[in-house]
Amino acid sequence: MDTTLDKLAEVLESRKTAGADTSYVAGLYRQGLDAILKKMGEEATETIIAAKSGKREEIIHETADLWFHTLVMLSHLNLKPAEVLAELDRRFGRSGLEEKAARQKQ
Repeated sequence: MDTTLDKLAEVLESRKTAGADTSYVAGLYRQGLDAILKKMGEEATETIIAAKSGKREEIIHETADLWFHTLVMLSHLNLKPAEVLAELDRRFGRSGLEEKAARQKQ
C-alpha cells in the first residue's frame, strides 16, 4: 500500500465489517448500492456546480468527495482502484476517438 487511493481502499474494506452506528461508510454499505449511487450522483452534481463556479478550493473539495464516494462504490462491488487505474493505463497514449471507435466494435 503506497498510494492514497490504496490506503483509502484498505480503510473502506475494513468498514465492511464495522457497525453502521460507528462509521459513515459502514452505514452506506448497509443501505446498499442504490444509496451509494445516489450519494455519487449528489457529489457529481456538486462537482459540476463547483466547476461552473470556477472556485478552485470548492472544485478540489467537491472532486475529493466524488472520488471518495466512487471508491465506496468500487469497494461495495468488490472492485479495487488498481483495476480502474489499469484500465486508464491501458488507454494511455490512445486518442479518445480511437478508444471510442474500439468500444463501438465490441
